[in-house]
Amino acid sequence: MFELDGVSVLKHNSIKIKKDKVIYIDPFQIDIPAHDADLILCTHSHYDHFSPDDILKVKNDNSIILITEDIYVNVLKMGFKENKIVIVDPEKKYNINGLYVETINAYNIGKTFHPKENGWVGYILNFEYERVYIAGDTDITPEALKVKCDLAFLPVGGTYTMDYAEAAKLANAIEPTIVVPIHYGKIVGTQQDARNFKCLLNKKIECRIMI
Repeated sequence: MFELDGVSVLKHNSIKIKKDKVIYIDPFQIDIPAHDADLILCTHSHYDHFSPDDILKVKNDNSIILITEDIYVNVLKMGFKENKIVIVDPEKKYNINGLYVETINAYNIGKTFHPKENGWVGYILNFEYERVYIAGDTDITPEALKVKCDLAFLPVGGTYTMDYAEAAKLANAIEPTIVVPIHYGKIVGTQQDARNFKCLLNKKIECRIMI
């Protein structure tokens, strides 16, 4: 089973995973500059997922950043060298210094905030024995329903993403061992959404509320 030691949800959709590498996903409202990132993964270009000020708080000279194509020019302006930038496309696999990273389409169905044609993503991180899914800003999609993972981070705040009931439906379908609700408490959504999400899960799925 995936151990959550070294895994934290900082705020909103901002996640830090400290295992063999220090990995940040969508760093946002970072309180204390750490400059400790080996990898920085951005799911898309909205300000609460691609925040240059916060990325610079975790970046160091060796940090590698994974981005969608629409962010590329901005990342260059931030001082990233080309050999430290990986432009990702949906439904692909990448080997980043020994860490296998998969991208999953992340988009809305019936809403216009995150069109599929934008090529925005969620990520699956493949550690030695575990797969970690960070869904990004998405609804329940055919691609998301195919995900196999041990740990899933799913948005529950609604409006721009799945709401808690839809997120629980996805979790119950893909059956991770552990699921963590995210994307609430700052822009949209409340802690009550996280609690409601937990109540709708199948009993064999463990839910950790981390914000």
